[in-house]
Amino acid sequence: MAKTTSDFLVERLQAWGVNRIYGYPGDGINGIMGAMERADGAVDFVQVRHEEMAAFMACAHAKFTGDVGVCMATSGPGAIHLLNGLYDAKMDHQPVVAIVGQSSRLAMGGSYQQEVDLQNLFKDVASDYCQTAMAPAALRHLIDRAFRIARAQRSVTCIIIPNDLQEEAYAEPPHKHSTVHSGVGYTSPRIVPEDADLRRAAEVLNAGEKVAMLIGAGTLRASDEVVAIADILGCGVAKALLGKAALPDALPFVTGTIGLLGTKPSYEMMAGCDTLLMVGSSFPYPEFLPEEGQARAVQIDIDGRQLSIRYPMEVNLIGDSKETLRALIPMLQRKTERTWREKLEASIRDWWTLMDARAMDDAVNGINPRRVFHELSKRLPDDCILSADSGSTASWYGQHLRLRQGMMGSLSGNLATMGPGVPYGIAAKFAFPDRVAIACCGDGAMQMNGTGELLTVAKYWKEWRDPRFIVCVLNNHDLNMVTWEERVMAGDPKFKASQELPEFNYAAFAASIGLKGIRVEDASRVGAAWDEALSADRPCVIDFRTDPEVPPLPPHITFEQAKNFVTSLLHDPSRSAIIRDSMRQLMDTFTK
Repeated sequence: MAKTTSDFLVERLQAWGVNRIYGYPGDGINGIMGAMERADGAVDFVQVRHEEMAAFMACAHAKFTGDVGVCMATSGPGAIHLLNGLYDAKMDHQPVVAIVGQSSRLAMGGSYQQEVDLQNLFKDVASDYCQTAMAPAALRHLIDRAFRIARAQRSVTCIIIPNDLQEEAYAEPPHKHSTVHSGVGYTSPRIVPEDADLRRAAEVLNAGEKVAMLIGAGTLRASDEVVAIADILGCGVAKALLGKAALPDALPFVTGTIGLLGTKPSYEMMAGCDTLLMVGSSFPYPEFLPEEGQARAVQIDIDGRQLSIRYPMEVNLIGDSKETLRALIPMLQRKTERTWREKLEASIRDWWTLMDARAMDDAVNGINPRRVFHELSKRLPDDCILSADSGSTASWYGQHLRLRQGMMGSLSGNLATMGPGVPYGIAAKFAFPDRVAIACCGDGAMQMNGTGELLTVAKYWKEWRDPRFIVCVLNNHDLNMVTWEERVMAGDPKFKASQELPEFNYAAFAASIGLKGIRVEDASRVGAAWDEALSADRPCVIDFRTDPEVPPLPPHITFEQAKNFVTSLLHDPSRSAIIRDSMRQLMDTFTK
């Protein structure tokens, strides 16, 4: 049998180091499916329940491994389903290649069944590179460029392959005019600013007396350099959520996460600093950074487009975080005055004491969700990989989990979409099958797509060397973060028609498909449930019946937000429970 264009596609993917594709089949990619079957497992195809999940998994693969993630979908509706997960990758600057089918070339433009203008559909999410293959000999350079651009730009790229082309015999591009002859391979450059610019940055940092550092995902492979800089400058280090795993939370100068889901020490550090060093982060909320004009500032980012858009920086350095910090270290002067650092460390100790106390507060309408994460934090296995969904779950993930060296964790950062918790965890297990993965999800995300994706876990878990994959569900019958945003941000009461979720027994569902299920309704059983799940011989879903009236508090509440909250209580259906359970915590945050 002659080699088809699809056979070449699979071979070229192997040459680029691809060993796994997340996707869902359809007649628009039948030719590719046939080629993958003929390749006899050279590239694994992981069948998800929905194409959006395939894109989430490809994004998570890129986040956790640093390699290009690949997802695949059929033409029309399958391709459309990829979009949300691809935007998650685009907005968090992750290299992902999407391969999608299309109607046959003869039918294109004829309003054929499932024909969608994919070039226009993907032109934003894959703005760096989106191309349709029109001839067998063109596929080589389309693949090569899609992967190279995804790596170089840390972006989403897309290759559209009409289904009739997939079955055609492959031909190499001829040696003549108007042809493209590409090759495989990409090596990351060493990107470091000019010495003169590094010296300007050092002058700013050396002059500061109260230095604050903010790090993001760009520092995940620069932990040693961040620690060295923090020691020299006597500064505290706040972490954007995407950079939570960059430094262990046990380090005494780590103030924790920052922003709406952040910590009080991070807020206080930014409010009191006179110098800011921001590294590898596009943290979006300026109200949690120093007031404009308060601090001199230096920013390091590998993408010049991300510089000086959150705070007006005095020195903007384009460079790799690790290499740039390493080059900067010899130019910095060690600060002998440590009063600022000591103040920050005392604040950090007080914060963790407060979090431990809040986790043990009683809740009336279920388990205190803080306690769920408090008990998990004490039991996190070495080198585990965590994912969190958007919503109040992300708040507890950011505020209560104390990550150690070697652990990884991520969530949907800039898109902040619901739904990636479970698929991120699944991708982590495929990439690192010998490590424990823990997905922390709300019941809204589970009902949206997480429960369906448990079927994917049931399909594949026996392939993982360590079978432990735990899904923690905060089952509070409420779209909780939005409920609290309605109250605090808008001054509106909870709108039951939009916010209340139906009951579903996640543990029973897990058991029904061959997984382990644990239902927890008593706070005294939280720790034991985690112990049982972590010692299980198969993936486990822990269904925690939690109280929706425990507020996911920001580190500081403004007077306007406090006024909105009090106004919302006048008509809120849960006002009695809120007054009883939550008012003390809310007022404590406001007054302090």
